[in-house]
Amino acid sequence: MNKNHDIINSAKQVFELEGQSILNLKSYINDNFVNVVDLIYKSKGRVIITGIGKSAIIGNKIVATLNSTGTPALFMHAAEAIHGDLGLILKDDIVICISKSGNTPEIKVLIPLIKSTKNKLIGITGNEDSFLGQHCDYFLNTYVEKEACPLNLAPTTSTTAQLVMGDALAVCLLELRGFSSGDFAKYHPGGALGKKLYLRVSDISNDNNKPEVHPDTNIKEVIINISKNMLGVTAVIEDQKIVGIITDGDLRRMLTKTDHFINLTAKDIMGNMPKTINENAMAIEALELMETNDISQLLVSKDDNTYAGVVHIHDLIKEGII
Repeated sequence: MNKNHDIINSAKQVFELEGQSILNLKSYINDNFVNVVDLIYKSKGRVIITGIGKSAIIGNKIVATLNSTGTPALFMHAAEAIHGDLGLILKDDIVICISKSGNTPEIKVLIPLIKSTKNKLIGITGNEDSFLGQHCDYFLNTYVEKEACPLNLAPTTSTTAQLVMGDALAVCLLELRGFSSGDFAKYHPGGALGKKLYLRVSDISNDNNKPEVHPDTNIKEVIINISKNMLGVTAVIEDQKIVGIITDGDLRRMLTKTDHFINLTAKDIMGNMPKTINENAMAIEALELMETNDISQLLVSKDDNTYAGVVHIHDLIKEGII
């Protein structure tokens, strides 16, 4: 029991320490940060991020975030840079160097080489008096008082600070560029996230059967229609327009109300105000409408309000929307 208690307390202390350290970074966001954002925004080149050790891992993540939000970026490992990869840096590129201490041997060798190419150098470090802090053109301070590691050795709080500083740059640049969800979708076409951003209702409903009956269709044919199309629903159509809906639930309710249903027709049991969605709507909107109304299917309509088909919650699950 005491062991479990100690583990929980240790985990909470990590959250508290790192959280407070991140909040303390706000005091370092000043005109210098604005100048860095402006420099990158106006640049005709790419952002080249470099670092070594844990800072290199953080650098890779920041590169991924920048690329996915409209700012072309590339990672260059500091150790590899001084053995040939320095050629990655082109004339208009901006270099961001990430280092906790700002004094590692690789960084000390690399910085003069970058300065000789006349590329602007941005330093992200927690040590303003370091070699990096003193020789960069722009300094972004990620100072943290201590690591979450109880030995104050393993990079924990410091790497979180670097990561958040990178996120702050990416978000500010995203906003300056007027980057939209549509732009985001272009860079994320795969996976569930991409589908939420670009998948439309018609992309799903067009693959389904299109169950439909008319108001005067007898109940036996209605049951056959619903069973055959396996969507648990059929639309009631008149002059190609949706006038009603019949679900599995409507059939069950009919059976509890009467034993004499052989002469009933679709209009006798249909729901008169079905929830519909336009075929051009996003699939995620269909999910939201289903969840709001606690239903599992939606009838789909075209722009002229004619019937276009059915989208089922199982379709959204299959596509990874849920």
